[in-house]
Amino acid sequence: MAISTFSSLLRYRKWAKSNWLVASLGLLLIVFSLSFFFDLTSDSVPSVDHNPPITSPSDLVKLKLSNKAKERGAFCLDGSLPGYHFSKGSGSGSKSWLVHLEGGSWCNTIASCSARAVTRLGSSNYFEREVSFQGVLSSDPSQNPDFFNWNRVKVRYCDGASFSGRPEAEFKNETRIFFRGQRIWEAIVDDLLSMGMSKSKQGILTGGSAGGLAALIHCDYFRDHLPKDASVKCVSDGGFFLNVPDVLGNPTMRSFYHDVVKLQGLAKSLDQKCVARKEPSKCMFPQEFVNNIRTPVFLVNAAYDYWQIQHVLVPASANLDKSWAKCRLNIKECDAQQMKVLHVL
Repeated sequence: MAISTFSSLLRYRKWAKSNWLVASLGLLLIVFSLSFFFDLTSDSVPSVDHNPPITSPSDLVKLKLSNKAKERGAFCLDGSLPGYHFSKGSGSGSKSWLVHLEGGSWCNTIASCSARAVTRLGSSNYFEREVSFQGVLSSDPSQNPDFFNWNRVKVRYCDGASFSGRPEAEFKNETRIFFRGQRIWEAIVDDLLSMGMSKSKQGILTGGSAGGLAALIHCDYFRDHLPKDASVKCVSDGGFFLNVPDVLGNPTMRSFYHDVVKLQGLAKSLDQKCVARKEPSKCMFPQEFVNNIRTPVFLVNAAYDYWQIQHVLVPASANLDKSWAKCRLNIKECDAQQMKVLHVL
């Protein structure tokens, strides 16, 4: 998937990855938000912070389990109800909404999904009851001047497939793991619409990492469920995963996505124009469907995305001779030839 205090918000991955990405969105969304005010044609995978910010009780936002989830059959991997944290907007921001989708990689086998189901990435039983809203979710105008008084939502990630899994795939699942990511997304959108988002004037859907990918997958759905005259945009931070071979020429990421799509039945959740002409797992890669998104999209990706370096370009399985051992973990340890390879990525 911001100002003078932004340095205190940038938490590299010694925070949970999703929290780091929320903070990093701060600066980028401040720039991005200007388009709301100058757009005259608008219809209007995977750590401990050594210096965590000081959080007052007022900064903590309570967990809310989805009211619509049970009736929709929307469950986390373990069958628990999905949830989110909501901070109500006020004043000039009372009809503006910023919805952030948490990230945290994916699971591609029954074993990995079962392991995930006993963590906060697969069960609301392990969610924090309260979380601190930082970066673009902060209510502090000195930290978040553009969105501090908007309705701000952090949607928790507990399905392992970028909010896109479908129950039709569960017949293969003898361990009773639930693949309900699409239903989770729809249930929570229903919740938010009933809480005032149906009357919004502005809306931004954001996400980081796997949540950033989800923000692209669900961007037009978000647009279509807000008022026609609302100004709606989507921001994906670190969610543009690349369909490239690893250093040994193996399609590591493509194979991984193939397993995710097959296991959790994602084909109907992905861009249908893309699915009509390509093998469905290829449509997990934004490069294959981003041009089909009707809603304005802002993409944010690091020039050197360490997650993609470690899991896509130089995964542990490809590091047979250990020549990349230091480079894959620290770019300063890369030699000239390795840097050329990274530049290609």
